[in-house]
Amino acid sequence: MRTVLYLHGFASSPAGRKIALLRKALPADRYRVVAPDLNRPSFERLDFEAIVAAALEAAEANPPAVVVGSSLGALAALEASRRGVDASLVLVAPALAFGRRWIETLAPGDPIPFFHHGENLEIPIHRRFFEQMASLSVDRDPPPPPVTIVMGVKDESVPFEGVYATWRRWEASGFLAKGSRFIAIPDGDHGLVDHVDRIAAEVRASAASG
Repeated sequence: MRTVLYLHGFASSPAGRKIALLRKALPADRYRVVAPDLNRPSFERLDFEAIVAAALEAAEANPPAVVVGSSLGALAALEASRRGVDASLVLVAPALAFGRRWIETLAPGDPIPFFHHGENLEIPIHRRFFEQMASLSVDRDPPPPPVTIVMGVKDESVPFEGVYATWRRWEASGFLAKGSRFIAIPDGDHGLVDHVDRIAAEVRASAASG
């Protein structure tokens, strides 16, 4: 039985559709999918350090063979890896090179209303979270373990070009772990729910090589 630690994205939850589909795609007798709630300490007061702490806590309780990070969850996965979580990474539509985009299109005011897909309602969130995310540099260097990026070319939320540029920079650094791969899905959007089978295949491959 191998543990897959799944870190969900912004304004989502452990009950997201992609997680549910991934559980179905991974045989239950071989894989255990652990998906902590990353709305820490709450969505209204979301904090990246608290998100990473939740990921580290889950990894300590159930040491993973693979960490899957979706969008914002990919940044948490990178930081958890840097803090000692020894597992291969599968980053799905990762918010790499996102930088100032976290704040440049925000509505004025504080807090800011956002639709939370996990709760299926609009919830206000403090502006400080987006300022915090804009200042992060967790994607500056490649992570220590092998990493697979699965990215939709037609991603409407995270620009494909920025993610691919980060990948090329990681390659050029000479520190990208052996076996790392970048997978572009030509018709893929940000959610990639129509491509969960491909994501599951990459999770299985990462678990087998770890």
